[in-house]
Amino acid sequence: MIDVRAERRLVRKIDLHVYPILFLIYIMSFLDRINISNARIMGMTKDLDLRGNRFNIALFVFFIPFILLEVPSNMVFKKFKPAYYISFLMLSWAIINMCMGFVTTYEGLVVLRFFLGTFEAGVMPGIVYLTSTYYKRHEFQTRMSFFFCSTVIGGAFGGLLAYAIADLDGLNGLAGWRWIFIVEGLMTAAVAIFSAFFIVDWPEKCRFLSPDEKRLLELRLAADGAGSLARMDTLNAYAYQRILTDWKIWLGGLTYMGIGITGYATTFFMPTILLEFGWTARDAQIHTIPVYAVSAVGMVAVAYLSDRLKHRYGFIILGCIISTVGYAMLLCQGGLSSNARYGAVFLVSLGGFVSTPIVLAWLANNVTGQWKRAFSSAIQVALGNIAGIAAALIFRADEAPHYLTGYGTSVALMWFGGVTASLLFAGLLVENRLRDEGKRDVRLNRPKEEVDNMGDYHPSFRFTL
Repeated sequence: MIDVRAERRLVRKIDLHVYPILFLIYIMSFLDRINISNARIMGMTKDLDLRGNRFNIALFVFFIPFILLEVPSNMVFKKFKPAYYISFLMLSWAIINMCMGFVTTYEGLVVLRFFLGTFEAGVMPGIVYLTSTYYKRHEFQTRMSFFFCSTVIGGAFGGLLAYAIADLDGLNGLAGWRWIFIVEGLMTAAVAIFSAFFIVDWPEKCRFLSPDEKRLLELRLAADGAGSLARMDTLNAYAYQRILTDWKIWLGGLTYMGIGITGYATTFFMPTILLEFGWTARDAQIHTIPVYAVSAVGMVAVAYLSDRLKHRYGFIILGCIISTVGYAMLLCQGGLSSNARYGAVFLVSLGGFVSTPIVLAWLANNVTGQWKRAFSSAIQVALGNIAGIAAALIFRADEAPHYLTGYGTSVALMWFGGVTASLLFAGLLVENRLRDEGKRDVRLNRPKEEVDNMGDYHPSFRFTL
């Protein structure tokens, strides 16, 4: 029998040790990924001759290593102390980011963006994997959304910082946009060194929990979703089969890809879109902040409801509907005022950011076993980041200010994610009913070494809808 008060104390202790430093790390990760959009409207386009689709290509090239290296990174991540691995990645991309402040050619910018994607690739899947090992399934959504607030805070802070850094224009002969990369790179390097001392280790090795607390953590996780039976602690041929043929992982990844288009489009192009509303570059930077603030509040509120109701799917569709209203206004913006179009940006951002962390937590809720979690989080994030490639290419300069291709493709991809989420929901619902009726118990007749390494394929596991 688990002591409820002791369990609450344990969860509070885990919250205070696990998330704060990861939250700060991902703020810097997101800031360094999107600061190119702030630099674009402060003179970088002219200085580096980013004519035509050159800016889009600079965005696009980031995602080549970012997608390809996420799964291999999580395989390596499991074998290292998280603090050393994540801090190394962070310091590396901080140096790359500072170098972008001194780049003099378009080709140099593209090369640096490629290496930025290389070192940022392992951060998000690694964090999802690490944090999922500390929490029960229906505690994870609220925390994942709180964590994802780091993206909107990063976006808002990026706009505010770019607004302030504009005053450095000309200092030491460097343009203001160059100082964006230099200052933010230095900040990231400082956080990387600091974080090496504060990122937690794997639960069985962590030093902030006593032996009794580790045992309590093990018990509470085992009691959640048949964790003591649904395990996958050995990576062998059977485990690879279970991972690679799991339809949940692939549908979860496609859902993340579709839903994620809005977040990427917003962060990459919002400063440019707001500039088209008639504001100056500095005013456009500052007007991004309220959009991100509203998205952050909505994200946490919806996450709280999702965990309370132990339900995910309906809230994903709610986010799609909210964004659709905003996209419809922007697609038909001809007769709308600047204030109305600005309001549409709020709706697009809110719907997209509300849904994204739910998609990540939903798949994490529905896989179990160490290796299954490692692969599923990496595969989902890798597939999802294909949306970043799409977002980088669909907002074409020759379509400003209406961006029909950008808005139209975004809403279509978002509802592609809505459809795959519906398929995932239906599949999980059917699978739960089959297990309740005992129609999956035949799996228990397989060899013991397979039964003990099934993960969520084990008939005792029940899925979150």
